[in-house]
Amino acid sequence: MCPPSPWKVSSGALVTHGAARRQWGIMGREKCVSAGEGEPQRSRRTEIMASQSAHISNNKRFLIFFDFDETIVDETSDDMVVQAAPGQHLPSWLKDTYQPGRYNEYMQRVLAYLAEHGVTESDMRNVMEKLPASPGMLTLFQFLRTRQDFEVVLVSDANTFFIESWLRRNGVRQIFHRIFTNPATFNKDGRLVMRPYHSHECLRCPDNMCKQAVVRDYVSRRAQERGRPYQRVFYVGDGANDFCPALALGPRDIAFPRRDFPMHRLITETHEAMPESSRRSRPRGSVRRRWCSG
Repeated sequence: MCPPSPWKVSSGALVTHGAARRQWGIMGREKCVSAGEGEPQRSRRTEIMASQSAHISNNKRFLIFFDFDETIVDETSDDMVVQAAPGQHLPSWLKDTYQPGRYNEYMQRVLAYLAEHGVTESDMRNVMEKLPASPGMLTLFQFLRTRQDFEVVLVSDANTFFIESWLRRNGVRQIFHRIFTNPATFNKDGRLVMRPYHSHECLRCPDNMCKQAVVRDYVSRRAQERGRPYQRVFYVGDGANDFCPALALGPRDIAFPRRDFPMHRLITETHEAMPESSRRSRPRGSVRRRWCSG
């Protein structure tokens, strides 16, 4: 797989708390452990994952994970849905309810506000379908579509409705073998109700999702089903919550952090904080390649 080529990063203004969301993973927490070991909710998701992955070919040599917001698309979907609100903005009293580490709960209040003010499923879908792809990303998807040796998985802290709307509109849903994100469905009142993906014990990640736990579980499960590991695992992301899964990559795997975004900065800071002797002796594996387009 050819690494994405560098390009100039666009500087789109965010509407609500996208910047705060990207800060989740850098709140001074120290460790990341596997998510919710022994919890009933975790067990159910593992069973579902096992039954679904049984339909994937075991002959694929590579596994690639993609984030969604500001990775596949060049915006933050949670921020852009506000374009469907009256006046295309949220009232200050609502934005002031945001608390660090509880973005999922905040978004549920935002979605309730939108429903109360007449924003429909169609309105939100129209906004999602118009999100711009990150430059070069659709070309990368065309490449993956023609290759039979890549298993493609999406891991995102957005939600099923936003992601599925965009993927289907852009004709790339079939590329993804699995999507791991917060479930979201419309209730009888027309409100989009979002639920947390899982509970976990990671101190680095937001309460509703630890992407490292998702990546570890999936890689482990698929290795058992395949009877062998992948030749390489790739992870493409941008945010602070993409730094955590990058730590789970093996010595031959590759992380692609988006240049000058939080994931890239955290990897750079971690590398620079290492003693010089450790940097010199570091193995060539777990390569980090910067990207800003597909």
